[in-house]
Amino acid sequence: MANKNRFGNIYLVLVFLVLYAPILYLMYYSFNSGGTMHEFEGFTLQYYKEVFADTRLIIIVINTLVIALLSSALATIIGIMGALAIHQMQNRRVKNTLLSLNNVLIVNPDVIIGASFLILFTMVGIKLGFYSVLLSHIAFSVPIAVIMILPRLQEMSPSLVDAARDLGASRMDVLTKVILPFIKPGIYAGFFMALTYSLDDFAVTFFVTGSGYSTLSVEIYSRARQGVSLSINALSTLIFLFTVLLVVGYYFIMRKANRNGKKEPAAEMGVPR
Repeated sequence: MANKNRFGNIYLVLVFLVLYAPILYLMYYSFNSGGTMHEFEGFTLQYYKEVFADTRLIIIVINTLVIALLSSALATIIGIMGALAIHQMQNRRVKNTLLSLNNVLIVNPDVIIGASFLILFTMVGIKLGFYSVLLSHIAFSVPIAVIMILPRLQEMSPSLVDAARDLGASRMDVLTKVILPFIKPGIYAGFFMALTYSLDDFAVTFFVTGSGYSTLSVEIYSRARQGVSLSINALSTLIFLFTVLLVVGYYFIMRKANRNGKKEPAAEMGVPR
């Protein structure tokens, strides 16, 4: 048993090493004064200053954050409604069909989704730019929100809803004071997963973005094709650190939610025992 645990630990270390070594290599050379990724000549913050001095890049960062936050919020709201609709369905065949269709959208290749949206927007006359990117990000984020919220709904005891209705609560009171507080961890999970996917997405955005409008993933790809520049390393390092902050923030939110979830549900939601 000890040998198996030791082998498992070594394997885990090797996996993380393979995953993080290229990122650490990129981050290390973002401070190289030599301007190349072949030999480290000295420490400098020049490339970080170039990133913050690039007005166009700052605008693209703002565009990316606006798209990510808006699409994640709207997708989470739609995901809540979708998860509630699927959860309340009585016909098991229809329910399983909708779940399968939802899961297909998650595993479907981004290239196909991006090309489909490009054809759709071209047919209906939507100009490629902010709105096309926003609609696309909402569309591929909704299934993610649904798949995060639905398990939390399935864990909820029907007695909570029945007790609230017996006490005279309206349908809106049941939703806002019983259901939403219970599924709050799933809502947070759906929002943060959608936010991460939106910030990370390249393939779909590449198809639906227009001239004069760009996001960070598309901009980094465009700059990388022009040649190696350590400003790309600096920008990628900042994005990685921002992602780490998101993950840490999500961890503490979920930890707090799980701690609160250990309380008795009836007492948590104000339902008399």
